Amino acid sequence: MKHDENTETPSTGTRNKTLDELLDLLKLERIEETIFRGKSQDLGFGAIFGGQVLGQALSAASQTVVAERRVHSLHGYFLRPGDPARPIVYDVDCIRDGTSFTTRRVVAIQKGRAIFSMSASFQVDEEGFEHQAEMPGIEGPEKLLSVSERTRRVQHRIPEPIRGKLTADRPIEIRPVNPIDPFAPEKRPPVRYNWIRAIDRLPDDPAVHHYLLAYASDFGLVAASLYPHGHTYWDPQMQVASLDHAMWFHRDFRIDDWLLHAIESPSASRARGLSHGRIFTRDGRLVCVTAQEGLIRKRGATSR
Repeated sequence: MKHDENTETPSTGTRNKTLDELLDLLKLERIEETIFRGKSQDLGFGAIFGGQVLGQALSAASQTVVAERRVHSLHGYFLRPGDPARPIVYDVDCIRDGTSFTTRRVVAIQKGRAIFSMSASFQVDEEGFEHQAEMPGIEGPEKLLSVSERTRRVQHRIPEPIRGKLTADRPIEIRPVNPIDPFAPEKRPPVRYNWIRAIDRLPDDPAVHHYLLAYASDFGLVAASLYPHGHTYWDPQMQVASLDHAMWFHRDFRIDDWLLHAIESPSASRARGLSHGRIFTRDGRLVCVTAQEGLIRKRGATSR
């Protein structure tokens, strides 16, 4: 994957420890030919962050596919909350190796039970027709505060046991363009824009950039579906969780260059909120489309 030298990238004299820990988390330990084991991280959510399982599952699938074939789509379902104190086993089913496409199915297992399942498809590089949606006219990331910086400004309102985890610097920096006050959210249209970027330079392996983007894509998708209703996932009245997640990869990118995740929620109903996103490079290339439905339930609400 060619790197555009004119694009701003993070540069540090030494490798960033936080990012290296994330790379190690997503790299996985190979137990058998198609069985992998991954460590878990505790981000203070009370369960495993969905992006971690998504990124690890894609990493596991990618390690059973020849490097010449790159992931073009994935579809995953979150089945049970994961325990951040325990490792996860990933069992990869090599369903098909065709002339142009390769298909894999992955099941993530904890305590003998499936917590996540995913299908992923990989394709050889081919030429074809080209068109894409236009990138929104959004201000750049340079003058925006990161989520970590904004969280530290309200850290006195965060419970002590999880304050350190939520205010720590993150390996993937997220700079919201139109941030919302998590403790006093106003009702607004269900549209959200996040600039995202790894905080240090990454290897050139495209698979690394794909599964890191899978990890990062879970931040903020469901949240947009709460905007019209004046709630956030910080609200103790709300039970918010990812139900499924899909991604379509269209063009080459580097996640150590800034990417814009433009998110919109077209619908919320029956205690579920649907969001979809488009991910663009700084120069306007559409590199990925995301979709996710999440549980957005008021605690104590009963079904009819």
